[in-house]
Amino acid sequence: MEQEETIDLSGYKEAIPPVNKGTLTLDRELIFVARTQRGYEFEYDPKFEWGCSPTETLLMSLAGCLAIDVVSFLRKMRAEITSFKIDASGERNPTPPQYYKSIELVINISGKGITPKKIEKAIALSQEKYCSVRHTLRNDIRVDVKYNITHED
Repeated sequence: MEQEETIDLSGYKEAIPPVNKGTLTLDRELIFVARTQRGYEFEYDPKFEWGCSPTETLLMSLAGCLAIDVVSFLRKMRAEITSFKIDASGERNPTPPQYYKSIELVINISGKGITPKKIEKAIALSQEKYCSVRHTLRNDIRVDVKYNITHED
């Protein structure tokens, strides 16, 4: 019988601040400047001329959360990652509220020691337990995560 591999996550999530803060300031027309508590800035623009939309950053926040988890978990499983990219797409409800009905994330990863079993375990841990963004979203949003592995010898 195969022994279940465990992942030590100590130190991984403890550094998360219990409260996040930021500011959102009207800049011009319907363009707002968002500033995080650590000083990072980006613009929201519903016309897509000067910045991004809130739903675009939500989609990328989900991808970012999953990516941080998956890469961290795979490294703890002794995988050597040489490249990692997520292609994200989300289908939105056509009428207000125009929430995401479904999201597809496709992980493209290359390196050594990356197996389907390891990446599936990392994805499951992220989605089921650790990804804060996923657990903040509506329960009826279907999130489908796929992957493509390129092995390097």
